[in-house]
Amino acid sequence: MSAQKPERGPLWREELPVNAGDERYVNRRQFAKFLVLTSLAMFVGNAWIFLKSRFTKVPRLPAVPVAGIDEVAIGGVKIFNYPGPEDACLLIRKGPAEWVAFSQKCTHLSCAVYFAKEANRIECPCHEGFFSARDGRVLAGPPQRPLPRILVESRGGQLFATGISLDPEA
Repeated sequence: MSAQKPERGPLWREELPVNAGDERYVNRRQFAKFLVLTSLAMFVGNAWIFLKSRFTKVPRLPAVPVAGIDEVAIGGVKIFNYPGPEDACLLIRKGPAEWVAFSQKCTHLSCAVYFAKEANRIECPCHEGFFSARDGRVLAGPPQRPLPRILVESRGGQLFATGISLDPEA
């Protein structure tokens, strides 16, 4: 009698014995390796952002003429652009020698805000957000941050925008 050889599969199956059913499971070592590498990548990314912010110089904004001192009446408003032509701002004259200026873009969803003289506040018509006309703080509504304040200086009968402050105390 002759002994029959058992049917053999392809040679690659013998050399690479992988069970397809086991491939969908991740073992603990692979999962731990993934977590460590992902955490390391996130740490390196955050360190890069921190270092870049510490060593990047803040650009100095130019002084731009906004209006003449007597151009805006007390309680009046003037719209101007600062620092760029697409950045609308509100200049509000509060008293004989007192002016405040804010970005005209709501900090909630960037809707244009306006000065409501009767209520003495800045209002956002989109979602009923209200800001203080004195310092830009949020009074009510969905905005979480105050309006950016535009720094204004008086020089020789002219008002100049000189910078932007995110601090309402400035």
